[in-house]
Amino acid sequence: MNILSRPPAKPAAPGPSGAAPRIRDVPGKFLTGSTMRHVFVMSAAGAAGLMSVFFVDFLSLLYVSRLGDASLTAAVGYASQIIFLVISLNIGFSIAIGALVSRALGAGDRPRARRLALSGIVHMAVVSGGLSLLAMPFARDILELLGAEGAVLEAATTYLRIILPAGVCLGLGIGLASVLRAAGDARRAMFVTLGGAIVTACLDPIFIFGLHLGLYGAGAVLVISRFVLMGIGWHGAVTVHDLVARPRLRWVIEDLRPMMTIAVPAILTNLATPVSSIYIMRIVSQFGAETVAAFAIIDRVTPLAFGALFALSGSVGPVMGQNFGARQYGRVRQVLTDCLILSAGYVVLVSAALWLLSPVLAVVFDAKGETANMLRFFCNYGGALWFFLGAIFVANAAFNNLGAPYLSTVFNWGRATLGTIPFVTIGAARFGPEGSYAGIIAGAALFGVAAVGAAYVVIARLPRASA
Repeated sequence: MNILSRPPAKPAAPGPSGAAPRIRDVPGKFLTGSTMRHVFVMSAAGAAGLMSVFFVDFLSLLYVSRLGDASLTAAVGYASQIIFLVISLNIGFSIAIGALVSRALGAGDRPRARRLALSGIVHMAVVSGGLSLLAMPFARDILELLGAEGAVLEAATTYLRIILPAGVCLGLGIGLASVLRAAGDARRAMFVTLGGAIVTACLDPIFIFGLHLGLYGAGAVLVISRFVLMGIGWHGAVTVHDLVARPRLRWVIEDLRPMMTIAVPAILTNLATPVSSIYIMRIVSQFGAETVAAFAIIDRVTPLAFGALFALSGSVGPVMGQNFGARQYGRVRQVLTDCLILSAGYVVLVSAALWLLSPVLAVVFDAKGETANMLRFFCNYGGALWFFLGAIFVANAAFNNLGAPYLSTVFNWGRATLGTIPFVTIGAARFGPEGSYAGIIAGAALFGVAAVGAAYVVIARLPRASA
């Protein structure tokens, strides 16, 4: 019997003497109560953990920029594009894990939830580890394709080869955090990323300046943090919640199809953004190292400023998934609306803050010339881009958790190609680096509005599709 055809589970019975049920016995917690509250709590916890990672990345780049060599800052920018590809693949798998595990919990089938968690984590480890190892010998060639050359190319190649092997640890940590979110344990899911961020924040100054390792010290610390992140996730998902079954090869093979049904579109969806970023980097590299350095800084400031939107789209999946599994479609629609309201309000607040902090950021990163000009343009107009990207992220969460993951692929790749290539190319040719960024905004606006409309259509069709 398909898990979606099963009735919602009854609340767990209290333990002896009326004691509260154990954490391992609690049913889907998102089936009752305010949807806005669930969205806010999950997103806030997710944002705290995720933005701690972004903040540490911000500090790492700040430390590197203070070494006084613009080529090192540019090297981080180039290497980050490749790491973004690996992370996007991991996030795609985590979306599938979260969607399937939360649906099973919402339908009252805990044994199946444990089995799917195990299978998804194994699939993620094999694929992300294999991709990282495959990229190792071709690191230099890939960076050359992005436009890196000279001292920047040498530094970026070494840095990338240091951090790539830890990709499998990062994948496992992300997957285990997704299991925790599916169970509604936003706090422990937050600790996964927060723990890795704290380690990085503590060790970066020691390795970069104390041990005089510079850029390569930053890479070594990143590897250490990946192991810490994986260990914290394992403790929460396995030891505390017991939501990962013991490995069985038959399960891993049999669950490959349902996992890939969501994971493949989600991975393709997430790969669209780094692919478009690589194209953008290739275009702006023609304007010189100062412009590339500016985009490297923007790549660090952006997640720190708008990271809550990443958390919103990633954290809301279990809320939708549990209610979808319990066939509470009115609540599913309300969750989508709540997400859009929170997203829009957040972007307005952050945009105002960036506009005010523009001069401060230029001083902090010692940005001069074209680097300062591009950074100022981002602070003034970057909010417009993320208003529409936030809409796409929320729509993607609906598509991935409501049985229409292919729509995420369509809209993300549409934005990454039709919404990026012509707009960025023409903008750069006519107005320089600022024009390329304006082109990104225009493409995002076109596809953001269309994605939200499609998400509401998908939800409207749920009752008929499950009849």
